[in-house]
Amino acid sequence: MTPVAKVKAAFSLGTNQWDPTHRFETSWLFSPWVLFGIRAVISLYSFTTLFFIIGYTCAHDEFGGCAAVGRSFSYFTVLTYWGLAFYFAVSAVHTLSYARRRNQSQSQSQGESQGQSTQSAPPPSCLLDSFPRLLQALHSLFYTTIVTLPLLVTIVYWAILYKGVWFAYEFDAWHNLSQHAFNSAFALFEIVFTRAEEPPWVHMLWLVLLLLGYLGVAYLTAATQGWYTYSFLDRRVGGTGHVASYVLGIAIGGVFVFALVRSLIWLRRWVTEVKLGMGGEYAEGGVVEGVAEEDREMCAVREEKVVG
Repeated sequence: MTPVAKVKAAFSLGTNQWDPTHRFETSWLFSPWVLFGIRAVISLYSFTTLFFIIGYTCAHDEFGGCAAVGRSFSYFTVLTYWGLAFYFAVSAVHTLSYARRRNQSQSQSQGESQGQSTQSAPPPSCLLDSFPRLLQALHSLFYTTIVTLPLLVTIVYWAILYKGVWFAYEFDAWHNLSQHAFNSAFALFEIVFTRAEEPPWVHMLWLVLLLLGYLGVAYLTAATQGWYTYSFLDRRVGGTGHVASYVLGIAIGGVFVFALVRSLIWLRRWVTEVKLGMGGEYAEGGVVEGVAEEDREMCAVREEKVVG
């Protein structure tokens, strides 16, 4: 392919079959029902955390009251945690829709064994398969954001923002651990235990654009409300060069985290699929060994890509 053709292919939505072996809804270790349960529990915990923080903060003026809750929606940490909660809710729904194929397939098999007519339509595919290609590509990008940005949040918080003194209140300790430590644990679960392939390289560009977009949110907050979400964005503290160095450093950190996540996913696939021959736990009840030849979604080393 020519360089121009490669660029066009990278930004296209693709024409090949979307996720033919349902990598987004399956795990190499857990059954679809178990994966659905884990994702649902993580989503429930994340939403419970967010709403409890809102209610508890509003009820206690020493934590800033409802005014602090309103300001919290300008923080990158909080925005990414909302994204994490919604991702696990959405992925749980998709996994559930796929897992239901097991019961439908078993019912059809029982009907065939009892001599009933087999002319009925096959079980419907999972919900994600019925989406327009654009929404499928956006789901792929959604996955990429929740396996990279929480790790970046954790690194920036504990390396730059945390002052080294443990929290005076249990509430502060709990919600900071939830949003700055458990978030990465949830991301690592998706990296290690699902079957998703490495994110396309073009997603790295979208991640950088998301980070730049957040700068707009931060400076819009400063312009309209008179305060900075993070002190290193305030040019009055160390000058424009100080701000630029932090912004550049975090952008480079985002690229590094993306490359690290791709490497971890590649390593997981190599160990589980190539070395151990664990292709995945499928809704029909079988375990497929090895790597399916037709399984071409999202593979960045192939010409046929599904990208955001």
